[in-house]
Amino acid sequence: MSSKTVDIPKAQDGDVLYDIEEKVFPDIKAEAGQKAFIFIHTVPFEGSVALVNLKTATRLVRKGFEVHIVLYGPGVLLASRTRGFPSVGTEGFPGNLAVNEQLKTLMKEGASIYACRFAMGALYGFREDDLMDGVKAFSPLDVLDSALTAWKEGAFQLNTWTV
Repeated sequence: MSSKTVDIPKAQDGDVLYDIEEKVFPDIKAEAGQKAFIFIHTVPFEGSVALVNLKTATRLVRKGFEVHIVLYGPGVLLASRTRGFPSVGTEGFPGNLAVNEQLKTLMKEGASIYACRFAMGALYGFREDDLMDGVKAFSPLDVLDSALTAWKEGAFQLNTWTV
């Protein structure tokens, strides 16, 4: 075993370790009428992908895109109005309600959010009344038609598929 040969100062709280000023790509803003569709088929809390995509959707709204978020499969569980522990709306652990808060932010800023009725009922026994206020339930036939709508309208699309 060799001895330590390099001695550098340890990072301290507040130290900036990265170039936060340089931006490599242009800051694209939406042109009038441009849309973005975010398709999410992922299990809540099984990874960060759902929250990251909701944060990305929020950036798209703020860049001027008309944003549509399509929750299907396990993604419908993201829009649960009954999340919390030991009571609804109470964080069971830090970040427990981060998804719900991000969905509220998106809706407040103008995004449309949809949840598939088939996934809610057939897969999870999850009622429409269990959806957060403002989330629109849709027919399972709309999963494909929402994707075709995005394609037909030339919208930006972000698709997340995990199981």
